[in-house]
Amino acid sequence: MTTRALLSTIALCALLQACGGGGGGSNGGSAAPAAQASAPVAASAPASASAAAPASAPSPSASAPDADTTVPQSTTPNVQTIEVTRTSTNTRNMLRTSVTICVPGTGTCQTIDDIQVDTGSHGLRVLASALDPSIALPLVAGSGTNAVVAECAVFGSGYTWGTVRAADVHMAGHVASSTSVQLIADSAAPNTAQDCTESGLPMLSASSLRGNGILGVGPFTADCGAGCAASAMPRWYYSCISGNCVASTLAVARQVTNPVANFAADNNGVLIELPNVPDGGASSVTGTMTFGIGSQSNNLLGSAIVLKSSSTTGYVTTAFGGSQYGSSFIDSGSNGVFFPSTTLARCGAWYCPSTPQTIAATILSSSGAQSAVSFTVAQSTALFGTGNFAFDNLAGPASGYFDWGLPFFYGRRVFTALSGRPTPAGAGPYYAF
Repeated sequence: MTTRALLSTIALCALLQACGGGGGGSNGGSAAPAAQASAPVAASAPASASAAAPASAPSPSASAPDADTTVPQSTTPNVQTIEVTRTSTNTRNMLRTSVTICVPGTGTCQTIDDIQVDTGSHGLRVLASALDPSIALPLVAGSGTNAVVAECAVFGSGYTWGTVRAADVHMAGHVASSTSVQLIADSAAPNTAQDCTESGLPMLSASSLRGNGILGVGPFTADCGAGCAASAMPRWYYSCISGNCVASTLAVARQVTNPVANFAADNNGVLIELPNVPDGGASSVTGTMTFGIGSQSNNLLGSAIVLKSSSTTGYVTTAFGGSQYGSSFIDSGSNGVFFPSTTLARCGAWYCPSTPQTIAATILSSSGAQSAVSFTVAQSTALFGTGNFAFDNLAGPASGYFDWGLPFFYGRRVFTALSGRPTPAGAGPYYAF
C-alpha cells in the first residue's frame, strides 16, 4: 500500500513523508514517491503500503559499523505464513499475514487477519474497528499531561490517521513487547490534523486501506527517527488536547516501531520467500516471512547478492534504459513494479503492451555491488481478466523512481536487513536476493 512513501518511496522525513508506501498506492507501502497517491481504489488500481522514509537516521544506535558480523544465534520459532489471495476489494498482489496483538504484559489478546506485509514502511498499523473493545491498548505518553499522541502516516495511496498505543505484538514464536503501534481511526483522536488531510485519500476503513492494517518491516527501526525527536514536523506526530492536534516531537523509543526490531532474537531483518507463479498468474500463493538474518539455519544468506542501501533513505540505484534512478527500493507493499517508460503502452494506471515485454535493469548498491535483473511486463487488462490475484508481470508507470514491488518477490528469497543491526554481511540497511 505505499505508505507515506515510507519506504516504497522512501523519502526523507524532510521531504514529503510519504508517497506511497511501498511503491504502490493502497496496495504497497513506503516513503518514496507518492506517485500512486491519487490512483483510484479499484480492483485493478496500483496499491502500495509503503511509507515515507525516516526523516533521518532512526537513532544513534543505527550507526553500528558495517564490519559487525557477529549474530546471536536463536532457536525461537521464526517462520510466519504469508499469502496472496482474493481480497474483499479485489486488489491484486496484496501480500498479507495475521498478527496477534495483546494488551502489554497480559493474556488479553486478539489475532487480526488481513494485515499487509510491507518492506517499504516501518511499524504496525491496525484499524481501531478491527480490535475487540476488550483489547484496551494503553496510549503512548506525550509531552503534555492530558495530551493524546496521534500520527499521520502518508503512503503513495493516501494517509492513515490515528493514535499511538503500546501493544505486545506476537508473530511466529516472537513477541515485540510494549511496542508502539498506530491505531487507525481511533476515537481518542477523532479530528485529523488539517495538513494530514491534504496528503491524499484517507485510508481509515477496511475498504480504503484494503485490509485491516499494515505491517511495516522495512530497513529501519522507527518510522520517522531522530528528526521527529528533535523537531515538530508536519505530517508525522501530533499532540492532541480536546480534539485540537498540533505537530509535536516524539522520542524515538515512543515512535511507531518495526516490531522485528523489538524481538529478543532474530531481530536484524526479515527474509520473504514466495514461489514462482505462471505467466497468467495464480489464484493464490502461500509463502513465508522468516525473522532474522544469519541467526538460524533457515535464514542464512547463502549465495544472495548483498546490496547496501542508503543509511538515511534506504534507497538503492536502478540502472535502466540509459538512466540511473537513485530513488529505488524493494517493496512488498506495492502491488506492481513501477518504473518510467516512454515505450510501453498504458491502460490507466498500468502498462499494457500488446505482447509481453522483457525488461532488463541493474540494481546498484552504494558499496559497488550490483545485480542484473530481467522481468516481464504483460498486458494488465489481460491479467485482470483471468480472475487471478498473484502476478509476477504486472507493472505500471512512475516518474523519477524505480519501485521493485511484489512481482519482484515471486520465485526469490529476498532479505531486508535492519539498519545498524549486525548480520553475516555486516550491518544493515541492505537488500539481498
